Amino acid sequence: MRNKLIAGNWKMHGSLVGNPALLQSVAAGAATLATVSLAVLVPFPYLAQTRSHLEGSSCAWGAQDVSDQPGGAFTGEVSAAMLQDFGCRYAVVGHSERRARHGEQDGLVAAKALAAVEGGLTPIVCVGETLEEREAGNTLPVVFRQLDAVLDTLGVRRMARTVLAYEPVWAIGTGRSATPAQAQEVHAALRQRVSAADWVVGSGLQILYGGSVKPANALELMGLPDIDGALVGGASLAADDFLDIGRAAARA
Repeated sequence: MRNKLIAGNWKMHGSLVGNPALLQSVAAGAATLATVSLAVLVPFPYLAQTRSHLEGSSCAWGAQDVSDQPGGAFTGEVSAAMLQDFGCRYAVVGHSERRARHGEQDGLVAAKALAAVEGGLTPIVCVGETLEEREAGNTLPVVFRQLDAVLDTLGVRRMARTVLAYEPVWAIGTGRSATPAQAQEVHAALRQRVSAADWVVGSGLQILYGGSVKPANALELMGLPDIDGALVGGASLAADDFLDIGRAAARA
C-alpha cells in the first residue's frame, strides 16, 4: 500500500518573523499523523530556518527548484549538494510556473530530476496541461510527453526514487479544481504509463494531485485509488488548513 504525502509549496511567500509560528504548528501537527507524511517546500533563503524548526520532527522539508548542474559557473543556480547541506529531502522540478515563466522545457526538467536523484534528493516531478490543451482533448498526450522525457532520462528504475505530481495548470491558484473523476483519470493513466515499463515501479509510485487543494475537497480527492497525496499551494500557508488536508488524507 502506498503511503500518502502532503507537500506544501510555499511559493514566494514567507518571512523570518512569520515562519517560526507556521513551522512549529506544522511540526506539532505532523506528530499526530502517523500514517501520512508531511513536507514543506520553502524558498531557498528560508532553508536554514526551516531546518532549525523541523529537525527532529516527522515533517520533512525541501526546495522549490534545483539546478541540473552539480556546481560551477552557474550564477543564481542551487545544486542538489547545496540542498543536501540544509537537510532537504525533496526538490520540486517542472512546476508549471517554472515552465511558463522561465521557459523550462521537458528536457531541462528531466535533467533536473536526474540531478536531484543522483544528488540524493527525491524530485517531485510536476506535469499538467493548460486549459486550452484540456479543451482540445490533449490532456493525456501533454502529460505523457512530459512524463516520458523524465522516464527516458532517468530510466524506469530510478523513476522509483521520484514522486510525480499532476497539476492541471488551469486549476493552480485559480480556486478551480479538477473534479475527482478528472483527477483520477489522469493519475490512473500516468501510473499505467510507468507500469508499462515496470509494473513494480508503477504500482509503487507516489502520484500527488495539485491544483487548489483545500480542506473542503481533500477528503474526496485523497480517497481515490490512484491519488497518493497532494501538492498544496495556498492552503500550505495556514497551518490549520494544511494539517486539515493531512487529516483528510489519513481518513481516506
